[in-house]
Amino acid sequence: MLEGNHRDSRRRRSRPQSGKRETAAVLTESAGRGERGVSRSRRRRRKRSAAPVAAGLFLAAVCLAGAGMGIRSFLNRPDPEALTPGTVVETERFPGDEAASGGEEDGAGGQNGEEDAGQAGLHTAQESSGNSTAAERLASMTLEEKAAQLFIITPEALTGYTQVTQSGEVTRDALENYPVGGLIYFSGNLQSPEQVKAMTAGVQEYAQELQGLPLFLAIDEEGGTVARLGNHEAFDLPKIENMAEIGAQQDGDRAYEVGAVIGGYLKEYGFNMDFAPDADVLTNPDNQVVADRSFGSDPELVAELSGRMAAGLRDQGIMPVFKHFPGHGATAEDTHEGFAVADRTLDELKEKELVPFARAAADGAECIMAAHISVPQVTGDDTPASLSSVMLTDVLRGELGFEGLIVTDALNMGAITEHYTSGEAAVAALKAGADLLLMPEDFGAALEGVLEAVESGEISEDRLDQSVLRILERKTEMRKQGGEP
Repeated sequence: MLEGNHRDSRRRRSRPQSGKRETAAVLTESAGRGERGVSRSRRRRRKRSAAPVAAGLFLAAVCLAGAGMGIRSFLNRPDPEALTPGTVVETERFPGDEAASGGEEDGAGGQNGEEDAGQAGLHTAQESSGNSTAAERLASMTLEEKAAQLFIITPEALTGYTQVTQSGEVTRDALENYPVGGLIYFSGNLQSPEQVKAMTAGVQEYAQELQGLPLFLAIDEEGGTVARLGNHEAFDLPKIENMAEIGAQQDGDRAYEVGAVIGGYLKEYGFNMDFAPDADVLTNPDNQVVADRSFGSDPELVAELSGRMAAGLRDQGIMPVFKHFPGHGATAEDTHEGFAVADRTLDELKEKELVPFARAAADGAECIMAAHISVPQVTGDDTPASLSSVMLTDVLRGELGFEGLIVTDALNMGAITEHYTSGEAAVAALKAGADLLLMPEDFGAALEGVLEAVESGEISEDRLDQSVLRILERKTEMRKQGGEP
């Protein structure tokens, strides 16, 4: 992500020519977002003679067709007021789960930093064909494209709407400006089977057109109390018991079956990433964050059952995400509200809380979620694990040997927002070793923070490339598993 003299890379690449349709899109964009630039241009033209004006118009046309809208327009999304956003949804809360998206805060939060963030280039038609390798694709990407791939955000933060239930031209335009790595959906985005299928299919079609690779389309579907689709009255889906019941029966076959059932309907509705299974070992009897979501207090049993559930998801084409490293079962506090501490040494963690994550790493797990839990006896300070290089790089990657993707827990949770700005949290997580940054409170500021860290040399481009390559390799594998060339 190191930039140095990369200022030219901030200019958008030539977009594919598409005749009148493309011209109309540019004109619409000017009417909605570029009025100030247009008026300044007109004032300048009134002061010039006819010959310079003609030359200027010619050069302007060439630049518009070739280079795009200029430096830093990367974050110039449509004004949500001009888009007549949908009604605001009440924020939802599941026990111990991240705060819901789809509310006014999600839509507004993503608007900050529009004037200051960088610009993404577009892949050529050949690059978007999906035939290049992950390394080749990485080499062709601009700095802004690479930085955007780190983020999994809500569709509201992407578009500026207060509630998103479909994928249309606004979504396409937003993805064109923000080639993010993925989207996460909550109950407010889900209305009916037909609507969800159309929404996810539409956004993936745009991603394929613009990026040549799928988006991570994520959801929290653990079963039991945390099931966005399974507990939604509009969807006639099997009711899954809490994981504690499966753990009490020590039933590995049922754990696999639950994963397969959930994975089957997630695939049907267009999702490819599930923030499950819960691999927390319930070692603190006062814990109310995980509670019945955990398979239990026996680390070996939790490792076995979480692995079996993950296998069921995987066999249906859904990427499982083991959570919440280094283990939320040892805490009493809720990181949604603020600070949470696991008062454990590294040896104590290895004996219990880390056992399921070590097993997942040994089995080649695709993704592990890092929680905002402080482990001061390991790190020496109160830094959350999600932002700690000791926990992510030294312990998870070094001691446990994990080679897959590391995703942070939602960065809009109180444990983060009470102590860090969105930009600070994003930069700290990336420096610590995270690959994917989930739901920053202010997406624009978080993205700009990463870009500024690269420009200043605080983060090297090599470090960014490590994470983006992991993301691209996983997406390439997902595309192959889906039967695409």
